[in-house]
Amino acid sequence: MGFCLLGNVAIAARHAQHQLGAGRVAIVDWDVHHGNGTQAIFLDDPSVLFVSLHQWPFYPGTGGPGEGNETTINVPLPAGSGDDHYLAAFEQVVEPAVRRFAPELLLVSAGFDAHYEDPLAQMELTGDGFRELAARCAALAPRIAAVLEGGYNVGTLPGLVGSALEGFRSARSSSTSAR
Repeated sequence: MGFCLLGNVAIAARHAQHQLGAGRVAIVDWDVHHGNGTQAIFLDDPSVLFVSLHQWPFYPGTGGPGEGNETTINVPLPAGSGDDHYLAAFEQVVEPAVRRFAPELLLVSAGFDAHYEDPLAQMELTGDGFRELAARCAALAPRIAAVLEGGYNVGTLPGLVGSALEGFRSARSSSTSAR
């Protein structure tokens, strides 16, 4: 629908299943837009869990309350949602769903357009929020990978990606040192 010509995370999920032997793959999408293409690809596939946190109502107009099924979970958030809203949704919905699913691999659709300085949306996430989302994602599966999605403020994007990388690394080093 204009933002993505190829479904990066869907391609990665199928590659992991067919070429790397991953059976169960979870996708967590924190891009500000609902991942309607990813949802359409995996809606009837019980081997892939798709969880999307996104601004609602907002383009593309999908992912609203009640839309989804057992392995497609939408978490529509109102405009103005910030770190506390995202982390509460993560704790109450995302973490339990991913743990129940028990994926071998978790992929993150890492969009940074929910940042408070991004020009496309009306969300209020900070660099600390993205760092914490990444750390929580990394704690949910034995293997994790992320693909860069939205983020339209070129001045803030490098720092936000850096924050997420710190979160992914901190969770991994914490789990390694706990062993």
